[in-house]
Amino acid sequence: MSSTQHALPVTRAENFPEWYQAVVRDADMAEPSPVRGSMVIKPWGYGVWELIQRQLDDRIKETGHDNCYFPLFIPLSFIAKEAQHVEGFAKEMAVVTHHRLKNVDGKLVVDPEAKLEEPLVVRPTSETIIGDAMSRWIKSYRDLPLLINQWANVVRWEMRTRLFLRTSEFLWQEGHTAHVDEADAREHTLRMLEVYREFSETVLAMPVIAGEKPENERFPGADNTYSIEAMMQDGKALQAGTSHYLGTHFAEAQDIRYQDKDGGQTLAHTTSWGVSTRMIGGVIMTHGDDDGLRLPPAIAPKQIVIVPMLRDKPEDADVLAYCRSLRADLVKQSAFGVAIRASVDEKPIKSAEKRWNWVRRGAPLILEIGPRDAAGGQVTYMRRDDLRSEGKVKSAALARDAFVAQAPALLAAIQQTLFDHAKARLAGAIVTGVSDMAGLAAFFGAAEEDDDKGAAFKGWVRAAWSKPTGAALDAVAAQLKALKLTIRNAPMDQPAAVGPCLFTGAPGVEEILIARAY
Repeated sequence: MSSTQHALPVTRAENFPEWYQAVVRDADMAEPSPVRGSMVIKPWGYGVWELIQRQLDDRIKETGHDNCYFPLFIPLSFIAKEAQHVEGFAKEMAVVTHHRLKNVDGKLVVDPEAKLEEPLVVRPTSETIIGDAMSRWIKSYRDLPLLINQWANVVRWEMRTRLFLRTSEFLWQEGHTAHVDEADAREHTLRMLEVYREFSETVLAMPVIAGEKPENERFPGADNTYSIEAMMQDGKALQAGTSHYLGTHFAEAQDIRYQDKDGGQTLAHTTSWGVSTRMIGGVIMTHGDDDGLRLPPAIAPKQIVIVPMLRDKPEDADVLAYCRSLRADLVKQSAFGVAIRASVDEKPIKSAEKRWNWVRRGAPLILEIGPRDAAGGQVTYMRRDDLRSEGKVKSAALARDAFVAQAPALLAAIQQTLFDHAKARLAGAIVTGVSDMAGLAAFFGAAEEDDDKGAAFKGWVRAAWSKPTGAALDAVAAQLKALKLTIRNAPMDQPAAVGPCLFTGAPGVEEILIARAY
């Protein structure tokens, strides 16, 4: 075991799930709330979400969408119109049945006389209520395509929760569109999947594989569901975003019809797609190390943190003045198309403690400025992506003007390094050559080995299958469930020739990714 002292109380190798919780806590990202399964997103964590939201929102608008907002409460009758949708979410729905409390013997209780005429479902997703609006807004083919998006919270009553990854309430964006025909809707479904893929890789520095989910993993009521899948450092998969072609199911249920060019009434084809605060969990598990979070600079609320090395001496004033002046120069520089986010940490606590606070939070560049730096006009800095050498924390020094000039390039290099490391891990941990269930079981080991306490790294298996449906697919899913495995997706990049099906030996039609997942 390494004797290196790290900033966290547990390492990834010792217990990956505990390490994850330690990062969320010690990086000051979030904490559990008094409401079961919900979280309080703290300022540093919410700052990350704001930057994700801002940059993804720009991309969504660039593809022609307008933002809007729909009610949190959805009449139960709206959801009941789509049978598959109800079945898919029934166990996760929170329902409001009364609208008033009353005081009985000093205690607040539900007023039985205030029962709602119709129960209201707390939004698990908005297809049904947005479909109702679309049925009013769309009258003619001239109204199509209708492209809208909303940033909102949703509630899905999860039994096992984990901050950012799976909570009863979470934040997300959900896009909803209506189109004249299947071809246009399908093209849009894949276009938004590509938006997610590009965003994940260029902004989050999180490499993903885009592909189609199997029939049994589709969004309730969808004809096709596509996902981006990311590999975490423990080898498990994380579904980081989804895009759905809904066909005409919701249009028929909500009566979304338009007058076509020939004067007839035609059902619109609809899509939906979304990503959530789960992306933050993905960033943590993709880039974090045993000292805490490592944030890609594109989503770091503070990209450069300046820590004055103060000693309660007269020269402290000069050090502070130098740090403030340095910050003023840095924010005039641009990185990733916007002004650099630089800050001076002037809290009245020890400099070493401040340094480790920012290490745990994952600030990309941490500057330690002492009297010698101020007097000599230099900058001593640490790169959070390359913090240690042989277990020891390392730093570098540059003349002030040189550092200011190079700051944008340093941030870009950190962003690229984080992506390159994660990409190499992903590429190196996808195994081929597993040709039957016995080989799959041998590779992943028994389900009991996946004990959620830091099980050995496994990676993913890429294999051929015959794309069974119905009962045959259910049998495959049962075999995989016994090993705590799922089919993540069928990657978009398929080979020209496919081998025999891993499950049946029949001729394969495509390759799929199989993994344990969050």
